[in-house]
Amino acid sequence: MTDGTDNNNRREPAIVRLDTSARNEAISILVSAYRSEPTFQYLFDHRRPGYEQRVRATVRELIDLYFELDQDAIGVMADDTLVAVAFIGEAELRLNLAEQISWRIRMVLTAGFACTRRYLDYHEKIKAMLPQPHAHQLPLMGVNPKYQHRGYGRILLSTVEKLCAENPRGNGLVLDTGNSRYLPFYESEGFRSLGTIRLGDFEDHVLFREFHAGDAAMTHG
Repeated sequence: MTDGTDNNNRREPAIVRLDTSARNEAISILVSAYRSEPTFQYLFDHRRPGYEQRVRATVRELIDLYFELDQDAIGVMADDTLVAVAFIGEAELRLNLAEQISWRIRMVLTAGFACTRRYLDYHEKIKAMLPQPHAHQLPLMGVNPKYQHRGYGRILLSTVEKLCAENPRGNGLVLDTGNSRYLPFYESEGFRSLGTIRLGDFEDHVLFREFHAGDAAMTHG
């Protein structure tokens, strides 16, 4: 895990690139962030015993896949603590997630066949909603609950947007949330709704921000 420079000894938040040394910290942050999310509760059947283990297994397998495929992974450091993380997938990964055979096997063995199938079906529905296929994805982003409401999520998302705008292999960023209270935040960052996916008794919101030539210079980090 590498970080930036602390100017004048100020403990300001710093964006860091994540490597496998941050794996366990990232898993802990993301499990805390997602275990209460409606989308994960539906996909991984929170009513059945072992729910948190399935969430942890899914987060772990996704993180390992992203590191294995050398995808972008970034975090926010504050007071020498990793407080927020995000994993960014290139467009091809979303299109080919179902073809990641070894990942699918590990998912079935840890999260179970039914949950793995439900998760893949959910991704297929998101893919079908994209206005064009060359979009980066943001399937994992979270802030340590102890550090929420301090602006770290906005710092993290702004950096994700900048990285995506600079990457010529994609021209947009897609994310989703089952929690409608996050919608104003994403809309303030320039995301627009592509629609919703019905998951049980609630709707998951799929959001998209398109990038054009020159957007990287305007995106704040």
